[in-house]
Amino acid sequence: MPGQDRRPPRPRPKGASKRPASRVAKGARPPRRPARPKEPRPIDRAQIDAGDVAEQRAAKAGFGRVARRGASVVVTGRKSKADPDRGPRAAQTQERWVDEGPVRAAAATAVGRARSGPGRPARRPSSDLVAELASAASPRRAGRLAIRVAEARTALYDERFGDAAAVLGPIVREAPGSATARELYGLALYGAGRYRSAAEQLEAHRAFTGSVEELHVLADCYRALKRWALVEELWNELRESSPSAELVAEGRIVMAGSLADRGRLRDAIALLEAGPLNAKRSSDHHLRLWYALADLYERAGDVPRARALFTKVMRSDSSFPYVAERLAAMV
Repeated sequence: MPGQDRRPPRPRPKGASKRPASRVAKGARPPRRPARPKEPRPIDRAQIDAGDVAEQRAAKAGFGRVARRGASVVVTGRKSKADPDRGPRAAQTQERWVDEGPVRAAAATAVGRARSGPGRPARRPSSDLVAELASAASPRRAGRLAIRVAEARTALYDERFGDAAAVLGPIVREAPGSATARELYGLALYGAGRYRSAAEQLEAHRAFTGSVEELHVLADCYRALKRWALVEELWNELRESSPSAELVAEGRIVMAGSLADRGRLRDAIALLEAGPLNAKRSSDHHLRLWYALADLYERAGDVPRARALFTKVMRSDSSFPYVAERLAAMV
């Protein structure tokens, strides 16, 4: 129901039980399609990046705590000593920014950037990657490091963000000049919700390559950190460079979310309304943009327009996540 105060669900780890339809939260980022079943790969948990512990200490001290009204919550919880994703030193109360609803739309695009093709990433590293690592680290170690990067790419594809970060952290420390390792590490940290560290890695990748492919992900990191000026700066750079319709749409969603976070719903709606609302052949990024706009309409109290746009998403793709539940909640 519009205006109903409901605690947003935390992002569900892949393979966990599905959350009931009644827990679908308003104010959610556009959902993405569920990924295929993962294939667990043994990972040496001792390799988990030490920066994770540092971020937890900073959070405990009150540094970097982020909450977004209507779009996220700060979740406080206590990790068990047996938690394999955080390690024994992380058994402490912590607060983390959590995006509402299913995994963020930008994360979906980020994972897509990590893929080597239309299917699963290749298990064998490319010769270009080996050469890059040979230049950034040691020629004798390049082959082994490249294999580990390929493993991390597969983990990222399967949304095992903690596993990917565990592998990539030591590689980045050993080969800090590897743009590929920096990019994948940034995406893994982003998927794991470690936005400050993710921004550092994605900024390094951007400095090495000049690429705009991950600007929307970087902007969403700064959105989580409430660095609004940087979000706007990256959005302007992205739309001016226009790398692809999909990336511009994702950046538009992030920028609109930033405006909505600050209570500027009208500006956020106007920004999304300027996007591709009448595409003849809808793609996933069109549906995510329409979903985001419908969500903003509902938050602004314009239920008829929200219902019409959710219905449009539903008719374009009846399997689009959570749209059926949102429509049912409006009855």
